[in-house]
Amino acid sequence: MERRVSLFRNGRNQAIRIPRQFEFPGDAVLIRKEGDCLIVRPAPRQAIGAALKGVRPLDPADWMDPVEDRLPDAVEV
Repeated sequence: MERRVSLFRNGRNQAIRIPRQFEFPGDAVLIRKEGDCLIVRPAPRQAIGAALKGVRPLDPADWMDPVEDRLPDAVEV
C-alpha cells in the first residue's frame, strides 16, 4: 500500500503526518535511512515493569551481616 503525503516543518525538523491506515502502536518508533528510503518501524516497549520482570526481591541474608538485636546496656544518669 502506498500513499502520497505532504512534508511540513515542525520547528527545525521536517515532518510528515502519518495517515490512519499507517499508524504505529505505542508512542515511539525507530527510524533509519537506507539510500533514498526512510525506514520507520515500531520501537520495542521499554517500560520499567518489563525491565524489572523476573527480578526477585533481595533476601537480607544475601547482603547483610546478621545483627544481634538486643537492648543497650543501662547507663546511670
